[in-house]
Amino acid sequence: MLRIAIQKISGHSTQRVFLPATSTLLRGCSFATYNEVICKGQGKISHSDHAVKDQCNNQAVNLYPKSNVGGEQKLQIGQNVSRKDKIKFLVTTLLDLKDSKEAVYGTLDAWVAWEQNFPIGPLKNVILALEKEHQWHRVVQVIKWMLSKGQGNTMGTYTQLLRALDMDNRAEEAHQFWVKKVGADLHSLPWQLCRLMIAVYYRNNMLENLIKLFKGLEAFGRKPPEQSIVQRVADAYEMLGLVEEKERVLEKYKDICTKTEKEHKKSKQALLKKKKNSGRGRLRQRQTSASDNLVSTTSGSESER
Repeated sequence: MLRIAIQKISGHSTQRVFLPATSTLLRGCSFATYNEVICKGQGKISHSDHAVKDQCNNQAVNLYPKSNVGGEQKLQIGQNVSRKDKIKFLVTTLLDLKDSKEAVYGTLDAWVAWEQNFPIGPLKNVILALEKEHQWHRVVQVIKWMLSKGQGNTMGTYTQLLRALDMDNRAEEAHQFWVKKVGADLHSLPWQLCRLMIAVYYRNNMLENLIKLFKGLEAFGRKPPEQSIVQRVADAYEMLGLVEEKERVLEKYKDICTKTEKEHKKSKQALLKKKKNSGRGRLRQRQTSASDNLVSTTSGSESER
């Protein structure tokens, strides 16, 4: 309920309305007409230009002051804090928190409370900063909080979450997330994400899941882009005692292995050639510099004569 007080100012009765601090102000109420609104924390009377209509009787009520005395626009809370400082503050706070999901989620809720739009960009920077600190558990919590808000549903975010779960020794949870959220679109998933999951299965000895994933990719006619994937699949077949399947995979994708080896040799030769040319260039530069110094010295001696 609104509290209305009558106060005599300069011999006149002035009607004031005190607003409650809850967000349910507009729910099913009829408001009295008033002339002045007391803004919280100001101690001054501000006039409003914005009108909000009541749901019951469409009565216009002035609620939010548009400008302060003097015509200057009032800044929102946190608007004068730089983006870099906000990110640094959140990272520091998350690192100092105890290992509690409620504490982390509460901190993140408070951090975004005054943002007009969901700060997906700054949160990505926060995640990268946590990754540099190897705070994989915090990375998982931040990403899961983002997803719970309906934000960050991209392959890039999924890749970060799967990697963080793997680094946090939660391979089974990574597998469950893959099955529920990602693995249904094997025909269009980027190979980068598939390669990551194959590596997760391989490192954690989840060989049956690795083989199942690779067969699913093969079913859509997708060829692995590099030798490391083929080798891991072949090793998995071998460790499961399926030697024939191992030979089949190596034979089927031998062109990839050969191509990878050729590209590796080619890149190595190009790197050596670049280093060699760079060394020759520095040698020429030194010789030129030495010649210039000699000419300069000779010219100086002749001028002295």
